[in-house]
Amino acid sequence: MKKITAFWDSSALVPLCIHESGSRRAHLYLRKFDPVVWWATYVEVHSAICRLHREHEIDDANKQGAVARLRLLSRGWREIFPDDQVRDLAVEMLDNYILRAADALQLAASLIWCQKRSSPRNFICADRRLAQAAASAGFSVLEIPSANP
Repeated sequence: MKKITAFWDSSALVPLCIHESGSRRAHLYLRKFDPVVWWATYVEVHSAICRLHREHEIDDANKQGAVARLRLLSRGWREIFPDDQVRDLAVEMLDNYILRAADALQLAASLIWCQKRSSPRNFICADRRLAQAAASAGFSVLEIPSANP
């Protein structure tokens, strides 16, 4: 059976790389939904892994395993690449929602992916503010419990 696609925010992919409170749900979603991601997602997830390592929340072996899982995940996802349309839409998202720049780019990329027809598309996220903006933009949001609410 072919899986359907969903847009995955970086926050939803971290629990697939590192065991945390949302990992079980993230793995359940991964069984159902092939990931579509923003172009900078790999860097964002790698950044989260490095931050957890610097803060001694994960050791060297867990960091290496997380990076290996990220590499494996990235082989199977589809990326939305940066262009003027994504940038312009991200600026519009900043005008409409309370978002950080990186989250506005995520939301803009998700809207480009679905050609601005967000309903009934799925948006998988562990960031409450971004989840609220995605829901307001018309997505069906599937939330993942965050280790950092």
